[in-house]
Amino acid sequence: MQHSSNPAWMQDPEVKPRVVILGAPNRQRIQAELQRLRPAIARHAEIIAEDLAFEYEFASGKTDQRQPDLVIVLGGDGSILQAARQMGRNQTPVLGINCGRLGFLADLSPDDFLDTWPQLASGAFEIVDHLMLKTSLVQNGVVTAEQLALNEAAVLGGPPYQILDIDLFADGHLATRYRCDGLIVATPVGSTAQNLSAGGPILRRHLQAIVLSPISPHTLTYRPLVDSADTQLELAVDEPNESTSIVVDGRVLGKLLPGDRVKIQRADQTFQMLSIRGRDDYRVLREKLGWGGSVPSNR
Repeated sequence: MQHSSNPAWMQDPEVKPRVVILGAPNRQRIQAELQRLRPAIARHAEIIAEDLAFEYEFASGKTDQRQPDLVIVLGGDGSILQAARQMGRNQTPVLGINCGRLGFLADLSPDDFLDTWPQLASGAFEIVDHLMLKTSLVQNGVVTAEQLALNEAAVLGGPPYQILDIDLFADGHLATRYRCDGLIVATPVGSTAQNLSAGGPILRRHLQAIVLSPISPHTLTYRPLVDSADTQLELAVDEPNESTSIVVDGRVLGKLLPGDRVKIQRADQTFQMLSIRGRDDYRVLREKLGWGGSVPSNR
């Protein structure tokens, strides 16, 4: 979904964007690439912070003069997820530079960045909003933990690795009871992550949809399900294992006890990424997943 409004620096070539640079700590390649890219970034932007520890605090007030216009993330998709978590309710447009491995989100190589950065800094791109989910752990009727998810929220069994009975409620109505090792609720962005490993479908990243994928279901008729992003979900596990947890983007939000509920719904916030010409979803899938076939160069 295209962003509803463009910031001033995209519309006025004389205005330099304010940039925060984030990157994974203790990574020699990240430090080396930052040294190489910093002069190019500084020629076309005002660098207001460099954070290789994921500690920078994003201000919420729009009157804050140090609020960045753009966040440049050096690393892989894990660094992008950490950046989204760090920004929290104060999501800022992101440009990912892949210094990791696969890189579905951090898709731009450092060399590609150097080639395209002057045009990007002058506003030659679009900002695209990506769905995020608000995940809440409700215990005794009280929300005890809450987190935004860019990839997925998942109920995972953990040791002693017994099959779980997971009740799924959709918009207040019981949908089904899964018997499985766990259940993944993924966004389109997260459809190429844990959901894909569990046999779930790939969703185009602009879709306003979610996918529910059971992990190792006991009954083969349980298949991944695509639903509207506006559906409000609740999950309950009557007899959780000792370590059964709700995990959001790879981090444990909390352990589940009998009677707990997990609420998952569309977040008010969206994850904003720069859309670069020529780097569409299908090209990313061809390159990252090694899709075969011959693609004519003139199409």
